[in-house]
Amino acid sequence: MTDFRPMRRKRQLLSEEESVRILHQSTSGVLCVLGDDGYPYGVPISYVYHEGKLYFHSALQGHKVDAVRNCDKSTFTVISMDDVKPEKFTTYFRSVICFGRVHIITDETEKMTVLRLLAERYNPDDEAGLQLEISKGYSHLLMIQFDIEQMTGKQSIELMKKE
Repeated sequence: MTDFRPMRRKRQLLSEEESVRILHQSTSGVLCVLGDDGYPYGVPISYVYHEGKLYFHSALQGHKVDAVRNCDKSTFTVISMDDVKPEKFTTYFRSVICFGRVHIITDETEKMTVLRLLAERYNPDDEAGLQLEISKGYSHLLMIQFDIEQMTGKQSIELMKKE
């Protein structure tokens, strides 16, 4: 386990509960992996947070999949609020960043369980639609698991002062 750098502006630190709430409420974030030739690769992606882990779906091939296979270290960032205040030269923001390890789920039962979690999140109560999508594309689909090692939520100092 890595010793992660502590957040510098501790007064702006959100509680773990608030960070988890943001992960549950937000619908997309940016997954960052180590891409080709050592360049960082950040990709906007839909996700589901479940029992302390993040899950993503993917095609079988591509830049993201190659990067996950080459290096398991990753970050995932969600911005739940970004209210620009031009007159104050700032933004009122809330965000969460997770550091962790990613891997492709190879167990078919686990893959289906996670697929159902994603389906329920983005298209709840549509079993017929899910079955149709599975029949069309399941064999062309990967599921990726992100094991969170460090999670930090932060909000602007202006929002902290309001609370």
